[in-house]
Amino acid sequence: MTVPEVHVRPYWELMFDADGDPEPGRRDRLLREARERGVRDLVVLAHGWNNDRTMATRLYDRFFAPFPTLAPGAGLGYVGVLWPSMRFADELIPDVGPTFTAAVPAPPATLDESTRRALVETFPGSGPVVDELAGLLDRQPDGDEAFDRFGALVRQLTGTESAACGADTEEEDSPRAVPAMLQENSRVVCLQFADAVDATTGAAFAMPGGLARAWQGAHELLRQATYFAMKKRAGAVGKNGLGPLLGRLAGAAPGVRVHLVGHSFGARLVSFALAGLPAADRTVKSVTLLQGAFSHYAFASRGALNGQQDRIDGPLVACYSHFDTALSTIYPLASRLAGDDRGLLDLAARWGALGCDGIQDLPGAVRLTLADALRTGVPGTGCVSVDVAQVVRRGSPPSGAHSDICHEELARLILGAGRVRA
Repeated sequence: MTVPEVHVRPYWELMFDADGDPEPGRRDRLLREARERGVRDLVVLAHGWNNDRTMATRLYDRFFAPFPTLAPGAGLGYVGVLWPSMRFADELIPDVGPTFTAAVPAPPATLDESTRRALVETFPGSGPVVDELAGLLDRQPDGDEAFDRFGALVRQLTGTESAACGADTEEEDSPRAVPAMLQENSRVVCLQFADAVDATTGAAFAMPGGLARAWQGAHELLRQATYFAMKKRAGAVGKNGLGPLLGRLAGAAPGVRVHLVGHSFGARLVSFALAGLPAADRTVKSVTLLQGAFSHYAFASRGALNGQQDRIDGPLVACYSHFDTALSTIYPLASRLAGDDRGLLDLAARWGALGCDGIQDLPGAVRLTLADALRTGVPGTGCVSVDVAQVVRRGSPPSGAHSDICHEELARLILGAGRVRA
């Protein structure tokens, strides 16, 4: 398949492996050309759970499109970060796939060929495990032993046995802090995920009942466990890969102002990049997190990123929307630790995502609507949460508006946060 073109110029791509090691040719091209091309402000965007380069590149082309017109004299440059993440093929993205407007049958619990191939590529050597998972979803056998086997295979595939899968808070950073979805009775957890999908779909899906419902939940369990593995990977790529590379960029192209933007787990990636910057580096002038799929306590005193906002020579802006049902309903259920038996509606307060309700438990953090942020601007430093539900509102269940990020208003917000001169 031909990779779509990104039409803004100058544009570079950075490609990282799962450990954060950059592809040398792309890295060196950026380091060499950023100064040669006269870039003054460099916007760096990291995708979330897009599996392949085609999907990520299509996103970057749409997302960057408004920037040249909004700041024609700014000397803008653009970078798209490519890292080994994945997206289940049944997830629909606004302007790429259709949306559901009436009650239809829920998507099948089976693994389509594209998703099977993506799983094997994302977790090398996992072919036999993926085949057995797909077989269970196809056959949908009854009995707790079948669900126990499914849970064991999910753990084997993703390696998410413990909190090492990506802790955002002190509470999660414990050898005993195992996500409940990987430790508790697998059939019960599958039914809980089926309930969560129900809560996000309303009348859009005609969810099955009985045994088929439990296997529908098993499909969601696999999806969420896969995302936990991607969550850990995003932090590693940011801290070990992007952060140090930005330090090298500051030496190769002094004076270039960097603006980090991340979507979903890409928001976690660019946030952890702050922890990988050289000690004296002040090249990052703004960070904008779009529907961040990590804890809303990550920057609080209990959080893994507490104080990292001080590495920015400018503001950290966290965008959130209640239309993002992936983060408001599914994420808290997947994030809870074993032993937390609170109900589905109460999970968000403890295990909520930054892209659902913004930065929490951080004194001095500002909260604005998108309209206010565009009218008056955001503070020049510190953390600010911006309710972007005004524009981030479209998308099909169960993820809702999680990927509805390509809007001129968000481009204006990014440029304003970075004090980019038009």
